[in-house]
Amino acid sequence: MQKRAEQTRQAIVRATAELIGDDGPGAAGLVDICRGAGVSRGALYHHFATKEAVVVAVHTQARRKATALVDAAFGDALSDPLDTAAFTALSRFGSALGRALSDDLTVRAGLQLDPDGSADPARRLRQEVLSAVHRRVSGLLPPDAPGAPGPEGQDLADLAMVVVAGLESLGRTDPAWWSPGTSDRVWRTLRRLFTDPASAPDDTVTPREPGE
Repeated sequence: MQKRAEQTRQAIVRATAELIGDDGPGAAGLVDICRGAGVSRGALYHHFATKEAVVVAVHTQARRKATALVDAAFGDALSDPLDTAAFTALSRFGSALGRALSDDLTVRAGLQLDPDGSADPARRLRQEVLSAVHRRVSGLLPPDAPGAPGPEGQDLADLAMVVVAGLESLGRTDPAWWSPGTSDRVWRTLRRLFTDPASAPDDTVTPREPGE
C-alpha cells in the first residue's frame, strides 16, 4: 500500500515536471496535472495539500539532482593539474547538465522554479546553480588567470556563467544545444582562455579614435 502511494505521488510530480519543463510554470494547471498523472483531484490532495506543494516538490527534487551534478563535476577537480582544473570541471559539468536537461524532466522544470514553487527570476534554481558554478570556477583558477580572485575581477568565472546560461537557454528552443557534442565543442573553443592566461585579451590597450 505504501509503495503504491509513493508511486502515485511520483506520478503527480512527474506530470507536473513534464508540463513545466515543456511549456513553463504557467502550464501546470490543476486539471492538466491530474490528467497527466491519471489521478483525480481528491487523489492529488490526498498526497499534497495544495497544487503549489506539488510544484515545490519538483523544485526540491531538481535541486538535489542539480547539486549532485555540480558536486560530481567539480568534486574531483583538485586532483587535476592546476592550470586545467577549471576547464576540465566545466567540461564535465556542461556535458552532464546538457544530458540532464535533455533527459530529465524534473531538472528541466526545476531550474525554472524558486524554493516556493513560483518563478521569481532572482530566486530560481537556475540562478543558484549558476552562482555555484561561478564560486567553484573562481576557486580553481590559477592565481595569474584573469578570473582569479584579486583586483582583476572574475573574468573567466563570469564567462563560465554566461556560457552555461546561454546553452541552457538556447536548448529550450533547440535541444541540440544540450547535446554533449555541442557542449564539448564550445568548451574546446574556450580552452585556451582557461588554461593559458597569456591568451586572454589585454584590456589595457588604448582604443583607437574614430578616423585613425
